[in-house]
Amino acid sequence: MSVRKELEQHAEKQNKVYQQFLKLDQRREDLINETVELCKQGKPFSTDRINEVTNKINQINLGFTPVRKNVTTEMVKQYVDSL
Repeated sequence: MSVRKELEQHAEKQNKVYQQFLKLDQRREDLINETVELCKQGKPFSTDRINEVTNKINQINLGFTPVRKNVTTEMVKQYVDSL
């Protein structure tokens, strides 16, 4: 296989992984927003789904994608209190 073809395949693979990262990152943001809204309304909430997505994001770290922190219920409460 030519070096050019190998580089194209490598770039294509990285792009697919990066697109997956972007989708997961957006999903994480959506879940955070939903959780914040529940907290604002005084309804019960959990950060489990946020952290499931966070862990998936961190597993696909490409070296140039940022690592995400897990979110605690206390972090959500502190954020809502600061609004």
